[in-house]
Amino acid sequence: MIEFSQRLRALPGYPLAHLPAIKRRLIDEGMDVIDVGAGDNDAPPPAIAVETLRDGLADPSLSKYGFQQGLPAYRRACVAWLERRYGHRFDPVAETLPLIGSKEGLSHLPAALVNPGDVVLVPEPGYQAYIGGALLSGGTPHILPLRREDDFLVHLDRLPADLLGRTRLAYLNYPNNPTAAVADQAYLERTVATCRRHDILLAYDNAYCDLTYDGYQAPSIFDVEGAREVALEFFSLSKSYSMTGWRLGFVVGRKELVGALQTVKSYVDTGPFLALQKAGAAVLEHADEIVEPIRVELQRRRDAAIAALAEQGVTLAPPKAAMYLWVPLPEGVASAHFAKIALERFGALVLPGSAFGPAGEGYYRIALTVPVDRLREAIARLGKALEAARDEPVAARA
Repeated sequence: MIEFSQRLRALPGYPLAHLPAIKRRLIDEGMDVIDVGAGDNDAPPPAIAVETLRDGLADPSLSKYGFQQGLPAYRRACVAWLERRYGHRFDPVAETLPLIGSKEGLSHLPAALVNPGDVVLVPEPGYQAYIGGALLSGGTPHILPLRREDDFLVHLDRLPADLLGRTRLAYLNYPNNPTAAVADQAYLERTVATCRRHDILLAYDNAYCDLTYDGYQAPSIFDVEGAREVALEFFSLSKSYSMTGWRLGFVVGRKELVGALQTVKSYVDTGPFLALQKAGAAVLEHADEIVEPIRVELQRRRDAAIAALAEQGVTLAPPKAAMYLWVPLPEGVASAHFAKIALERFGALVLPGSAFGPAGEGYYRIALTVPVDRLREAIARLGKALEAARDEPVAARA
């Protein structure tokens, strides 16, 4: 009998793994399903991306191997965008690396750093690529719970020195998925100082940096002096530009750190499709004009969703960034049970907090990925699902 590895068996269930099949079954059965589960914006990809990709498909040279060098124009567009956005300069060759979506780079990074038994600091609830990368590299994930009383921030400077001494890598993600929390400059400065003191690489996942509201601007980790010594910053074209399926991102940082990840990637992939990189370069060159209407619409949806929840007695402070609402559940209502009722009985698909790890229990996530009228309808259905979850006896929820 073939046995699977301990690393595979250690992986937690992926939160979206089974939901598409259930959703498809319910739709086939005639149910109207409103999907506010996946963070997959309903806006179309930018026209310039589609047009540029179409042109690229006609160029045979862009169907060749890109390897890790990729398309020089894409590298240049990445660093030019970063300089316009934050004022930070990076070498497009030595300090930049195209990624097949930022998820791929985040999950492959531990292979460049972590030896069996080394500690990887993982925020929870959080993106499952972090814990997946840690486990598949043979590292030991140390879970850092995100708590409302701490504004969903993880404080590395409060961790024991012996733990930090065994830590090689820490993941951080602000604006945050799933909580939509944000981090200020002082917090980032303390975090970078801790990583420098203990020689910890900080993987800063900035996938939601453009999706900000009410005048808030999300920082770069490189706004902090000294961050280049210990940090890599990951960016994605998925969320800002409604290009989730295109799988395109990039990472920037000190050349030795970027080079380590590039070496790992050279053994597992040959980089993003070159025609996609050409389209990505065109998008980044027009980033502001593309993102602004998406941001405006997401803020409109945020406000409508918060108002609809308030009508049900659920009060949330409007998040300053990201595309999610992190909604608390009443005590005694299990998030997975609630989400199952919401989907199978009422046709509203949300992600339970427990899907992001045990520390996410007590919440569920709404993605602002459908128009306002559908969002209001989904929240009305979620209210009915909550009543049903409350009414069921404990034995039925087990």
